[in-house]
Amino acid sequence: MHEMGKGRTLLLLHGLFSSAYVNWIKYGTAHHVASAGFRVIMPDLRAHGESAAPHEAAAYPQDVLIKDVRALIASLKLEDFDIGGFSLGARTTAKLLSQGLQPGRAILSGMGLEGLSGWAQRRDFFLTAIERRASVERGDPYWMAVQFMKTMKIDPVAAALLLDTFGDVQPVEIAKIKTETLVLCGREDRDNGSPVALADLLPHGQLKEIPGNHMNCVTMPEMGQAIVDFLAA
Repeated sequence: MHEMGKGRTLLLLHGLFSSAYVNWIKYGTAHHVASAGFRVIMPDLRAHGESAAPHEAAAYPQDVLIKDVRALIASLKLEDFDIGGFSLGARTTAKLLSQGLQPGRAILSGMGLEGLSGWAQRRDFFLTAIERRASVERGDPYWMAVQFMKTMKIDPVAAALLLDTFGDVQPVEIAKIKTETLVLCGREDRDNGSPVALADLLPHGQLKEIPGNHMNCVTMPEMGQAIVDFLAA
């Protein structure tokens, strides 16, 4: 787990095949938020970064990341805090919100409505990328995912097991989320569907678009600024 800054706590969850360092620290987002007076806590999710990546199926029950994050919140005795995530982290955050987690505010980044309500299509894409990782060639639709996996030294066995633990967050569940929520997305990012539809469905949702696509918007200084603007408003 990584931590930076002092002040109100913001729990940030990284994306699939990434890590807390790459998603939030490397390109300055965490520093920007911490400098604005926040305590930023950034775990490496199971099978990612510095966390364990076991190969036993028993280590990957349904909604295991939800359970892991709830356990982290309990262990840190967090009561009044904000939470956000990018892609996989946003999916985890949305699931927590749908199950009754009540942070002050929430951020769903790199996420659209279809990425929450139609997970099977995305899951199958990544499972195929894992299966074809040794043979995929440049120009193949799986090329970028495979290269990112290799760069991040992702364990393919653990990743495949983890991918099967996620469930959908249905529109009816999203529409019941009462937390004030920022949908933060790159202008060219529709990898997880429509952020506009997601923001419109959330009772207290608002949309903010920044430069970039799904792979590079986390490198933009606008990411950290948008988070600060939302939390400080």
